[in-house]
Amino acid sequence: MKILAIETSTMLGGVAVADDRNGLVAETRLNVKTTHSEKLMTAVHNTLQQAETGMREIDAFAIAIGPGSFTGLRIGLGTVKGLSYSTGKPVVAVPTLDAFAWNFPFSMYPVCLMLDARKKEVYTALFQWRMHGFEKIMAETSIRPAELLKELPGSIIFAGEGALLYEDLILNTMGERAVMSPGDKMVPSPSNVAMLGMSKAIKGEYADVSAMVPLYIRKSEAEVKWLERR
Repeated sequence: MKILAIETSTMLGGVAVADDRNGLVAETRLNVKTTHSEKLMTAVHNTLQQAETGMREIDAFAIAIGPGSFTGLRIGLGTVKGLSYSTGKPVVAVPTLDAFAWNFPFSMYPVCLMLDARKKEVYTALFQWRMHGFEKIMAETSIRPAELLKELPGSIIFAGEGALLYEDLILNTMGERAVMSPGDKMVPSPSNVAMLGMSKAIKGEYADVSAMVPLYIRKSEAEVKWLERR
């Protein structure tokens, strides 16, 4: 089975191709200063070329479903839906923070992932390595960092753009209990989306493409304003 995965939850997204025999085959990372719409399809094309494969050989698509940037998630999901409709291939949805956690396999400490949610909040979840994979010990939520840090016992690995944004607060609150991730592991990985997507596809855990929506966690600013006007 061969999977093409798209990750657009942050401004550092990308595309990956993996198969069930060789693992990761090709990966393209994006550093997007405006929106993913400008570079995403070019990245898809280039990644397929790197993998020496074509769209016909792709068996399924995987998408990082969120949480993350509202615009990025919409663009990524819209692209995957378009590819699915045009090729007839199925889609699997991978929670962004689940894929992000796999930057830290075999970690002895819990992993706290933090993406910038704006409004002085972060999207976060907490994971613990158990034998052969991660267990989510705190589900995805949007929360102010100071409130989150009050709930975290023991030593914790912190990663993500939110961890960078609130690094001083983390270090001042947690002290030596805070383990800051190295820079190369600070963003979700398209390859992890591909590998988790592969696992789901092999099990037949496909999404209803027509009903798929991003995992936003909270309402967008536009939705909030619309509800306030009603």
